[in-house]
Amino acid sequence: MKKKLILESGEVFHGEGFGAELETAGEVVFNTGMTGYQELISDPSYCGQIVCMTYPLIGNYGINRDDYESIEPAIKGLIVKELCDLPSNFRTQITLDELFKKKNLSGISGIDTRRLTRILRNSGVVKGKIVNADADEAATAAELKTTTFPINQVEEVSTKTPYANPNRGFKVVLVDFGAKLGIIRELSQRNCDIIVVSHDTTAEDILLMNPDGIMLSNGPGDPEDVPHALDMIRGLLGKVPIFGICLGHQLIGLACGAKTFKLKFGHRGGNHPVLDLAKNTVAITSQNHGYAVDQESLKGTDLVETHIALNDRTNEGLKHKIHPCFSVQYHPEASPGPEDANYLFDEFIQMMEDFKK
Repeated sequence: MKKKLILESGEVFHGEGFGAELETAGEVVFNTGMTGYQELISDPSYCGQIVCMTYPLIGNYGINRDDYESIEPAIKGLIVKELCDLPSNFRTQITLDELFKKKNLSGISGIDTRRLTRILRNSGVVKGKIVNADADEAATAAELKTTTFPINQVEEVSTKTPYANPNRGFKVVLVDFGAKLGIIRELSQRNCDIIVVSHDTTAEDILLMNPDGIMLSNGPGDPEDVPHALDMIRGLLGKVPIFGICLGHQLIGLACGAKTFKLKFGHRGGNHPVLDLAKNTVAITSQNHGYAVDQESLKGTDLVETHIALNDRTNEGLKHKIHPCFSVQYHPEASPGPEDANYLFDEFIQMMEDFKK
């Protein structure tokens, strides 16, 4: 079926539709990963977004049972250069097209993804819509300009009720702003007794669980749209060790007096170099975020910058001067991507051990 992608700026890309036969609109972003499309599709941080893959061939190893990062995808759509209909991998169970049909997701293939990526890099992320071939282009672009997307993405992807992932080690409360299953997997491998709670859980309720540590997860959208989390973080600082990832990192920054801002086109992919300022070492990291902590705003706070992105020198890590609390902007659990930063989970375990002593 013929489809096209229309941007609010008026650009039109013609291609072939795959997945469900529906029109879908969202913020158009690009991801530079060569693999990991299954994890990407199921990453709650992509809630409300249409993702353009810069790698030209997508779907070549199919979809398997093990690589999901959530049960239900939150992504709005997928844009690829070439869609593989005959995947070749021993773990393959269904094709990417079949998954999109089952999950009622829309995608488009056969477009010039290099041109689209250049537009996003030059102009910044834009609103876009995957539509049928006969859709009115000018009317759709005009409609997108006046469209306002919801800002309750965290509420949409967060768990509604607490649940446990029992074990015999440290008790960790994972605050779910859109947590990837990879975070639970890494904590479980370190024998953590995990309780996953909703994004709007209060500090008082969390402390009643008597945790050894708090994990603030990744999640979608603008951190300033989650103001209730700031009071929760302030209520936990100094009382229990805290480790924040991605959105959790940004929320720690806001809670401690720093500011955040929207990046022009964000960091999305599994090949982003990050410098650890204390160790003077570089890790290749998995990233997916459209906002960052403003480095200038760290002055006068109790936060110290620990990591920076080597591509654009933006902030990638923070540590509290007084309390046991640290965070990173990237994904140490990878999923997908390299596992260079996996050691941060071990540092979180060590922080909990030291705090107990």
